[in-house]
Parts: sequence; structure tokens; C-alpha cells
Amino acid sequence: MRGIHEKVPRLPSLISLPIFPMANQTELRHYLACWFQLGKTVQVQNSGQTLRPNPVMKNGLYSDAFEDCWQQFQVQGLSKCFLDGTNQNLAELLEPKWELNSCARCTMPVAHKVGGITDITCPCTDLPGWPNTELPTPRGEQDQRSQLQRMKQRVYAAEERTPPLS
Repeated sequence: MRGIHEKVPRLPSLISLPIFPMANQTELRHYLACWFQLGKTVQVQNSGQTLRPNPVMKNGLYSDAFEDCWQQFQVQGLSKCFLDGTNQNLAELLEPKWELNSCARCTMPVAHKVGGITDITCPCTDLPGWPNTELPTPRGEQDQRSQLQRMKQRVYAAEERTPPLS
């Protein structure tokens, strides 16, 4: 029990906490990669361009086609690029008022406005036959080294728990 004159530590005020954007560029790239794997495209406003890399992934990493596409978004300006089936441009998704969540219907990443009312239409609504639980879900870039390291650690831990054969 605290004494009468002892100071109680103060918790930080929510107002003083920094606001972080819903996504950084790494998360935005993951978001796009997932949707590209389902055939979605990015429309570039005023240019008439429709971009979709093929393939999206190669050996667990983003393909050269994906990297080229990402560079095009940068050159054209993220504010002019819209994922097909959404109303937000890619630059908006880097702002603090947006966050990525999973779609309740298909578990794909979808953008939601923080603390506001937004049209929560998932880009999956116009994909015929989706969600399809028979197929693997799209993925982003995989760090294969760290995955192998985690598997190795689990094997070693299992070996330590296994009683010796007699």
C-alpha cells in the first residue's frame, strides 16, 4: 500500500502519444501484392494506365515486375494511383487516418478509416468465386532465412524435450 505522500506514477496522456500512419511503404507493398495475386490492378489517374505485375512473387520475394510496377507508382505519384475497387489513392493509405485490417469475409487486407465512418467495401466483392478456401491465400514477401531459423529452433527445442531412447 502506498503512503499518503508517495507520488503515484502518471500514465502518459493519449493526446501526447504520436500518431503513426496506418501503413508504411512495406505494408502498402504487401497490401498491393496480395491483391495483385488475385488479379486486381492499379489504375493511374489521368494517364489511362492500368498496372498489374506478373508474376508478383519470385522465390518468396517481390518479382522484378512488381518492383518495376512499384517504381511506376512512385514516378506517377502515389496520389494518382488507385487499387481497382477502392476509392482511396495509395498516398492516402500512408496517412494516419487509415489502417489496414482483415476483411471479415475473406481475410484479405482492407483499408479502414480510423475513428470515422467509411465504406467498408472490400475489393473482393467483385471477384467471382472469392473467397475460395480451396486455394492458398495470397502472401507478401517472405523472409526465408528467418523462417528457416525459426524452424531450426523448433527442431532443436523438440530434440531437447524428447527423452533418450533406451
